[in-house]
Amino acid sequence: MTTQPRLNHVFDCLLPGSPSDPRLLHSDPSDRVFFYASDLGQGYRQEIPLRDDITLMMIDYTPNQDLLFDMVGDGNRIEFEFHLAGPHEGYSLYIPCFRLRQFGVRRANKQVFKVEVIFRRPALIKYAQLFMERLSPKANAAAKNILQLIYRRQIGGIGRSTAEVVNQIFAPVATEPATGLSMEHILTDALYEESAALSYAMRCAITPAMQRLIEQILSCPYQGMTRRAYLTHRALKLVDLRLNALLQPPLNDADMRCTSQAAALLRTQLNQPPSLETLARQVGTNRLTLTQGFHKLYGTTPFGYLRDCRVYQARRLLVTSELSVTQIASAVGYTSRSRFATAFRKKTGINPKAFQLQAWQNAR
Repeated sequence: MTTQPRLNHVFDCLLPGSPSDPRLLHSDPSDRVFFYASDLGQGYRQEIPLRDDITLMMIDYTPNQDLLFDMVGDGNRIEFEFHLAGPHEGYSLYIPCFRLRQFGVRRANKQVFKVEVIFRRPALIKYAQLFMERLSPKANAAAKNILQLIYRRQIGGIGRSTAEVVNQIFAPVATEPATGLSMEHILTDALYEESAALSYAMRCAITPAMQRLIEQILSCPYQGMTRRAYLTHRALKLVDLRLNALLQPPLNDADMRCTSQAAALLRTQLNQPPSLETLARQVGTNRLTLTQGFHKLYGTTPFGYLRDCRVYQARRLLVTSELSVTQIASAVGYTSRSRFATAFRKKTGINPKAFQLQAWQNAR
């Protein structure tokens, strides 16, 4: 069993710092600055208030040991993250923060460097809806179904519109939900499978135009109100570019259809996936075109996509079922427990048995 430090809140590993600290790229007395506790790692978290409903964050940290986090999310925000180093390097992620339990690992000696634009109400409602509107019809439908299910579990009943659902799910609350409630618990089998596909729609590669804005944010030469206006303009422009990227798919319609269909087949055939040649033939294309499509759309190979989906499904089984690790490995298509453990550890940073024990700790 792991003896790694376990965090129940992001601030469990942080200590208050000073905006005048020379390690910061730039700062202002109004910034909130925190540094990693020296026994856990090094780096900082810098929160820059732009408006009451918008915060810019610059985060640069390197843990010196593996850190487990097991926490309930802050539901009153959405995040647009732009990763410059770490497991998502070169990608932008859209993160809706639900009041659900989250579990994961921060890897030792692995730097994470990112810029985040965080929206709270009322801007949150606008930008959540703008993101939803730019999703493909299929991804949009999946997102709406997931939001409705979360709404029923947290609020009760059925939301009459997406705007109402978003407004209520992200409403500030005085109390947190039960700590055992996670996405793995509340989604149906079909919706959980759809959420695997949706997770890819919620990320995109950082474009050169985005990179230029990020560099301007990191090297801001101004102070006081001029600095705030400068950073606000660039942060909002950065998010606009991120939203517009959703309207510019990396593939033409025919290749997009073939690649999406192939991905759906892999998600539903984890145990006995077709060969690459068979998969390409089933969706009406060839092996080379399909491989190129997966690289452009998902940032990985068809086999890499299959491996990610197997781990994603295994997470749910480890959290919600009474199956052994060996049985779960078999259920998601691995004939060897050791190969499954290697794939799971590479993706999540933790062994599947340790993950299962940790996930069960607060759920029972």
